[in-house]
Amino acid sequence: MINTRQNPALAAALILLATVFIAGTTLVAKALGTDAMGAPLHPLQISFGRFTFAFLAISVIVGLRRPTFVRPHWGLHIGRTSFGWMGVTLMFASVAYIPLADATAITFLNPVFGMLLAIPLLGERVGPWRWAAAVIALIGAMILLRPTPASFQPASLLALAAAAVMGLELIFIKRLAGRERPLQILWLNNLLGTLIACTAVIAVWQQPTAEQWGLMAILGAMMACAQGCFINGMARADASFVAPFSYATLIFAALYDFAIFAEAPDAITVLGAVIILAGAALLAWREGRQRVPTLHVDPGAQADQDFSR
Repeated sequence: MINTRQNPALAAALILLATVFIAGTTLVAKALGTDAMGAPLHPLQISFGRFTFAFLAISVIVGLRRPTFVRPHWGLHIGRTSFGWMGVTLMFASVAYIPLADATAITFLNPVFGMLLAIPLLGERVGPWRWAAAVIALIGAMILLRPTPASFQPASLLALAAAAVMGLELIFIKRLAGRERPLQILWLNNLLGTLIACTAVIAVWQQPTAEQWGLMAILGAMMACAQGCFINGMARADASFVAPFSYATLIFAALYDFAIFAEAPDAITVLGAVIILAGAALLAWREGRQRVPTLHVDPGAQADQDFSR
């Protein structure tokens, strides 16, 4: 195990920087999925760019650091990556039609879905506090979905589906945490994601423009940077301390949307997002209270459990 000096201030800065990159990936995905940079690209093609260029970036790091890899658990990796690729693709599809703030807030439901799915799949027991957190977050989601004939946005269901699929991905991440080192998990995740994306994109491929190729490269690079910042941030402070800073993704997504696409969040978005974040924060607090302290926690493995995109 590599011991990293604890530095809460640096940890918070790294997590905030990760949220800047994560929100940036949704912004780039929206530009690629609309006519902002030419003919819109299919979500499968956008996720192809995300995984391919992130894999290339992480491969450079692996080549420079030359870490020792252990024998991977291929079943868990394939399951985790399959659902991760599906969740990312659904997320990219949603942001082409609804505001970034709405899509980002809805996908913050993924730990709630992960908790609910852990009951039948992992046999976990859920107490009243965790149920309360789930109900609060789901109420916020219902507000954001605007379930009335006049205001309902069908594309918001894509973001909800993304959150559900990412929740299922969390089940595999929990099984992987502690088995392998974070860099190995990230490299294999992006390798398998690239293979899946390359296969899925064949049916919808269209030749991107030079600008779109550049944006896909930026998308993948930002995702690799986000993963690196998040893991290093989690290694330098307790998860319960840094987790709230990850919610800044919503703030940056709203700022990007307003600055680039002139879409300002309305009162319903703000209300729904605040309620979802309240539920997610309550769940994170309860998980932190129930976590059994140990002298041999691998902070990188914990980071990979908390970071699922």
